[in-house]
Amino acid sequence: MDPNNPRVLYASMWEARRSFWAMNSGGPGSGLYRSTDGGDTWDEITRRPGLPEGVVGRIGVAVSPARTGRVWALVEAEDGGLFRSDDGGESWQRLNDSEDVRSRPWYYTHVFADPVSPDTVYVLAPKTLRSTDGGKTFEQINMPHSDQHDLWIDPSDPRRMIEGNDGGACVSYDGGGTWSSIYNQPTSQLYSVVADNQTPYRVYGAQQDNSAVSVPSRSVKGVIPWEDCYTIGLSESGKVAVKPTDANVVYSSYPGGTLMRYDHRSGQVRVIMVWPEYYQNSPPKEYRYRFGWEFPITISPHDPDTLYATGNVAFKSTDEGTTWEAISPDLTWNDPSRQELSGPITSEGPWAEIYCTIYAFAESPLEPGLLWAGTDDGLVHVSRDGGGTWSDVTPDGLPEWTMVSAIEPSIHDAGTAYVAATRYKLDDNRPFLFRTTDYGATWTPIVDGIPDDDFTRVVREDDEQPGLLYAGTETGVYASTDAGGSWSRMQLNLPIAPIYDLEVKDGDLVAATHGRSFWVLDDLTPLRQSASGTPAGSHLFEPRSTIRFMKQLGSIVESGPGKHYTSDILGAPASWIESAGKDGRTTRKGLDSGVNPPEGAAIDFHLGGAPEDEVAVEVLDADGAVVRRLSTCSEGADKLTARAGLNRVHWDLRHKASEDLPDEAGGASPFGSAVIAPLAAPGTYTLRLATAGESRTASLEVRMDPRSNASQADLDEQLALQLRIRDKYEETRDRVLQIRAIKGQLDEWKERTSAGAAAEEIAEAVSRIHENLSDAENEIVPFRSAGPQPRGIPVGLFAKLKELMGIVAGADWPPTASSYELLDDLTERLRAQFDIVQDVIDNDIPAFTALLEKSGVPAISTD
Repeated sequence: MDPNNPRVLYASMWEARRSFWAMNSGGPGSGLYRSTDGGDTWDEITRRPGLPEGVVGRIGVAVSPARTGRVWALVEAEDGGLFRSDDGGESWQRLNDSEDVRSRPWYYTHVFADPVSPDTVYVLAPKTLRSTDGGKTFEQINMPHSDQHDLWIDPSDPRRMIEGNDGGACVSYDGGGTWSSIYNQPTSQLYSVVADNQTPYRVYGAQQDNSAVSVPSRSVKGVIPWEDCYTIGLSESGKVAVKPTDANVVYSSYPGGTLMRYDHRSGQVRVIMVWPEYYQNSPPKEYRYRFGWEFPITISPHDPDTLYATGNVAFKSTDEGTTWEAISPDLTWNDPSRQELSGPITSEGPWAEIYCTIYAFAESPLEPGLLWAGTDDGLVHVSRDGGGTWSDVTPDGLPEWTMVSAIEPSIHDAGTAYVAATRYKLDDNRPFLFRTTDYGATWTPIVDGIPDDDFTRVVREDDEQPGLLYAGTETGVYASTDAGGSWSRMQLNLPIAPIYDLEVKDGDLVAATHGRSFWVLDDLTPLRQSASGTPAGSHLFEPRSTIRFMKQLGSIVESGPGKHYTSDILGAPASWIESAGKDGRTTRKGLDSGVNPPEGAAIDFHLGGAPEDEVAVEVLDADGAVVRRLSTCSEGADKLTARAGLNRVHWDLRHKASEDLPDEAGGASPFGSAVIAPLAAPGTYTLRLATAGESRTASLEVRMDPRSNASQADLDEQLALQLRIRDKYEETRDRVLQIRAIKGQLDEWKERTSAGAAAEEIAEAVSRIHENLSDAENEIVPFRSAGPQPRGIPVGLFAKLKELMGIVAGADWPPTASSYELLDDLTERLRAQFDIVQDVIDNDIPAFTALLEKSGVPAISTD
């Protein structure tokens, strides 16, 4: 739209078609049009003087707000480039036909006019380009990421811009001199996901226009910052495989057949391509082997040294890619007509349209040598002898030229396998899922419950519960409890996004989304246990075992219920925010970080109806003592929310948190430490669900962190000392509250004392008692006035106790000898102050009470 005359409009039409095997841009349907009556009528101006004469493709158009009649057009054509008109599109001149401006025109062709300067224009391609001489010459603006696609310029302040690229969105306030980071938004486009065998496990995937990446599923820092992640090679699409016996060794693929071995110990990347010939921008029919955009790589579940990779032929290596052996013939249709270069103007050759390849490959986890292969041109093959012979077992219901995107051999039955396929590039958005139970001899379609327009990309089987399946589609995740007989959407809080891959790992479901990064559905326990039917009334699910993870001392954490972090020694970056949840949890998140899973054990229970009475979940130790009680009648951190249907609450493996002193000044240390609840020791605990007179129990195993060097005895000893500190802390807190209550009453009497001998005697007694109590409290909790605190206030005994708890609780180790000695020392020093208080209560208060009674006034309470 012309900002100076909104009835003047320009529109470009683009004739293009993208299939699995071609990206054809340009033809008679492409053109440039103008309307001068708000769109009621249009004139084609594609052939106005100065514009290209031959076939045209994609056209970008921009109107200058700063000069009436000035229009720029970026045209894909044999003699295309950047054109400008100064008479509203009647005549044109070509200003620039450089490679930078014309780069990959079907993918870019973006032009934007500056709102203030008539001679300033921007072109976006792999680079961000700016011209200040009307489009004749351009300079590059440095961006945080390559592949630029959109630009907004503030019409009132052109120094303020938002630019969209293949890495995310970036903001500039200085005309493009500096830009905000792309690492503050979860926009990764992931093609795949695998998880390693570490504890906690790490997830791996290849990102579009970023490197392949390894991300921890949890961090001791409470959030998952980028510093805990690392790249695993140069791959931007394709698959990843992690050596099961050595998570430092990671294989990743890149378009065109590039295959890399990354070793995290050295950081070195070795290229181990099956055939290392560079083929870009030549017809795929001329390639020796055709490798697709996301060609499979996988490690044998029976031999960690056997690596598979597939092009149009399946290959195997047993020496980490040094040598390769072909273990199949060409398993595709091998149609040469679908292996040409794209056109008709620009040859598009970045490997995305390499067709007739093996696109899905897997070995049975039950039967060595049982291999499955699916092609992007609609074929499924199986071999039962390690690739010696292959059989075509393509499902009858799979249309020709369909992309087989995933094959999932069953972990429960060797003859069972599942196939996911897609045809969206053929203008067919139907979901395609199939199941075989006889090695591919027959297939059953399994798509009931998935909408007809939500096409499928991946299907995975639960590794514990037979018949439980998960499917990833263009919009989300579905689950089936009857081997695909019917599906239910399982979106929850997962963003609407394409799901390219799924992985079941340690009872979690990990999703690779294309545009919203990795997501994890924590703990599939209730889904697995409900596979045979949903309970009708109240029911407590058997929880999975939980690993006792220790947070890093001083970390920014997701805590709770309760406050369970110690001194924030590290400080909190400004990019980290804090929010309080309905369940009393305090969640601290990094704006540029992933979110840790909830701490501790997930406790799942089902209620047949909305609860009318109290619902409580209790955790009992081996002796039957209650470690923690969460209830709908409780407040704060132990508040339980319950509703009809499935409920989940997390026990953070902590004993009940002690309450702090009610005012901020009361127990503060120089580091502002909070109260730490003792972390439960490994062992077997009993869960008890109490609802309306009913009680149901389940057993929970809390396991040792396998990375820890501590023994069970070490952690039992650590817990015992923490409980001693907690008890002393609570005794001290109660004493302080008692002192304050007495002092409060004394202050009231001091204010009421005005005149007379009795009043003077009362005032003297008040001051004497008040001074004794104040001296004792100041040793326990140093006095702090309201407002900003002066420097140099000594740490009181109360804060020393809290700090000692943090020292003992900081890691999986038995307490040091000095920790015991300090607790004994603090106990003696506290006893001295408690004796002062008790002496006041036993002697001074009765004397003062007698004085009050003699004056006919009420006594003081010491409760």
